[in-house]
Amino acid sequence: MRLFLALFLLLLSPQLALAEMAPRDGWSVTQTSKSHDQLVADVKSAAKANKMGVVTQAGPTAAAAKRGITIPGNRVIGLFNNVYAVNILNLSTAAMIEAPIRMYVTENADGTATLSYKLPTTVFAPYMEEAGPELATLANELDAIFAAISDQATR
Repeated sequence: MRLFLALFLLLLSPQLALAEMAPRDGWSVTQTSKSHDQLVADVKSAAKANKMGVVTQAGPTAAAAKRGITIPGNRVIGLFNNVYAVNILNLSTAAMIEAPIRMYVTENADGTATLSYKLPTTVFAPYMEEAGPELATLANELDAIFAAISDQATR
């Protein structure tokens, strides 16, 4: 049974990998005419320009290629700033599980790329009651910063 399921998923995976990001509640999804690699570089530059650090990066594309598997470009870039980390931690220890906030760059079937991310107000919503209105203020500030990063990176 496991072998059957593994083969089924392997056959299905190329079709799933080509599915483009769709708009969804609480997210920002911006399609661009840029290549995947260019959009990744532009997100990093825009993050720096907006005083956010690149804390993490992950993506399966290069590792898959080393195994002889071709999948579209796919990169998750975690961004945050220590000032926000300290301020949020002072409000809610639990909320810090959400840092860094991730931006997701996906390659589309036509070679262009899409930038997607969950809005910080969405990310931190489960902690608002515990942390109080100060967390809402910080999350709104982060919404503006992430929107600026997205706007700059996708132009």
